[in-house]
Amino acid sequence: MNFALILFILVLVTGLAWLVEKIILLPRRRQMAKQILEEYDRQLEQFDSVTDSMTATRARLHRDALQQPWWLEYSANFFPVILVVFLLRSFVVEPFKIPSSSMLPTLLAGDFILVNKFNYGMRLPVLNKKIIENRNPERGDVVVFRYPKDESIDYIKRVIGVPGDTVAYLDKNLTINGQAVRQTPLPDYFDEERISYAKHYQQTIGNKTNAILNSPGAPSFIIGADDFPFRDQCTYSNDGVVCKVPPGHYFVMGDNRDNSADSRFWGFVPDRNLVGRAFFIWLNFSHLKRIGYFN
Repeated sequence: MNFALILFILVLVTGLAWLVEKIILLPRRRQMAKQILEEYDRQLEQFDSVTDSMTATRARLHRDALQQPWWLEYSANFFPVILVVFLLRSFVVEPFKIPSSSMLPTLLAGDFILVNKFNYGMRLPVLNKKIIENRNPERGDVVVFRYPKDESIDYIKRVIGVPGDTVAYLDKNLTINGQAVRQTPLPDYFDEERISYAKHYQQTIGNKTNAILNSPGAPSFIIGADDFPFRDQCTYSNDGVVCKVPPGHYFVMGDNRDNSADSRFWGFVPDRNLVGRAFFIWLNFSHLKRIGYFN
């Protein structure tokens, strides 16, 4: 069961408790409190004066009569907070944690990021059905999506090809629609996780510039490509792979090119699997200065 479904169930349960409290239970307790105080006031009429202790007792009786049952304190009272979290997470932004190094050097394992949920259209939570159109993903966008082979898992990659594109990744060189994506060499990158250096390049896809990594010792050909929908749109060779992106799908890759399981291996990302566009790092416990926007 995914977190969105759990949160949705919590909204329903706490919302029902909140509604029952406001419409039925609270009015009953108020009526009962009124009756208790009226009876207590009648008893006080036999005394010539009202002491502080009598006044305190009256206040306590009123407070006890209005006291919520314990189950309401842990349900109805949390409904507004849970509802706000649900709405923000479903339609505005959602936090994620980067689990691996497949997006190095752009994103590090342990980065906490924010994902814009509205960029690619508003979708119904849980059902993931788009109800409001917005823009489509563009080449170079960093996107979070539900992994096509197991939709309970969220992946993050960079969009390389949009519907209709022909993407070629041959001899570790990227070509989109016959146009080579130029790679400008940067100083070698030290991968702390693998304790090794990788070739470091800057590339521009569309209007977005980002850095990528290549491992010199890794082969160019794709090892262990799965069977996937529209696999016939891809041609594998000793040099790499060439794919024609089908309608309603996207070709994605990790920036850490030789250490990323992506569209080269498991296929295209359907539009319905998109979660949103990643755009901001808000925390990394191991690198506290990693806060800000990224390409």
